[in-house]
Amino acid sequence: MQIQEEVKQVMGQVLAKMKSNGGVKRVVWIAAGGSFGGFYPAHYFMEHESKQIPSQMFTSNEFNFATPPYVDGSTLAVICSMRGTAETCVAAQTAKKLGATTIGLYVEESLLTETCDYNIKYDSIALDESVTERVNSSVGLSIAMHLVSMTEGYEHFEQAMNAFAQVDDLYRKAVVATTPLAQAWAEQNKDEKTIYVMGSGPAYGSAYIFSICNIEEMLQIDSPTINSCEFFHGPFEVIDKEKSVFQLVSVGRVRKADERAVTFLKKYGGEKVYLLDGNELGLDQLDETVAEYFNHILFSPILNNVYMRQLSYATGEDFNTRRYMWQVEY
Repeated sequence: MQIQEEVKQVMGQVLAKMKSNGGVKRVVWIAAGGSFGGFYPAHYFMEHESKQIPSQMFTSNEFNFATPPYVDGSTLAVICSMRGTAETCVAAQTAKKLGATTIGLYVEESLLTETCDYNIKYDSIALDESVTERVNSSVGLSIAMHLVSMTEGYEHFEQAMNAFAQVDDLYRKAVVATTPLAQAWAEQNKDEKTIYVMGSGPAYGSAYIFSICNIEEMLQIDSPTINSCEFFHGPFEVIDKEKSVFQLVSVGRVRKADERAVTFLKKYGGEKVYLLDGNELGLDQLDETVAEYFNHILFSPILNNVYMRQLSYATGEDFNTRRYMWQVEY
């Protein structure tokens, strides 16, 4: 079954189930780490397209320790974990106890899939053979788009579904185009102790994941994430000719914020300022009515599978090793 048809079927069942409680009044996206960041496209879409259904993201333990009081039978909770992270499974149980309808996104079956009312399997972003349309961020975005389309109508739904059909081909081409660029960037930055990552709007989730999951977790290099819209409210004071900065330039309404930061970085930064433009990844080939919502879908696999890997090769640090994860009790 094609993933969009699977999402459509699940959402049809969800809406039928929740009808007796007045339908979906709110959606919450719950996960940890990269899975949490992977929900950013879905949440961003809901915030900018839905007029009726509020959306919020929670990292799993924040949801567990400070559960919002509005979670009830009118809440849809979409919960993601590749293999069943403990706190994420608890979050699913918490949401279900409070009456929420739950959808689990997973790679391997676990307590999460046992707990959730509905489950959708996704492809791991880290595997070269994975289909971009089926990775967790794409499935989350598709759920959001189907939810809005089926409850209040989404004018550009057809264009969005067509974009999903295009993204894997665009990703494959972007891998070829960016690999030599990433090799040069990695060689230039292999001895850096800190790499700043900047992005905003629909690309901010990708910047966040690149920092905390790719550069910090996998390669143990300090990597603050800076929102381009907040850059001029503090962080720009650290910029000098020696700073390593990786700037994502998004496609869409918030691009102006990235471009403003780029202008400053070109003037006051040095040779280690690196720009990755969504248009150069192929977003300019998508229908302009929906391209904005696909920034993350192309940025994140390129950052994970091209730039992170090349930095790993250049530093000689195996990106599969960890200092604490899987090594100690925490």
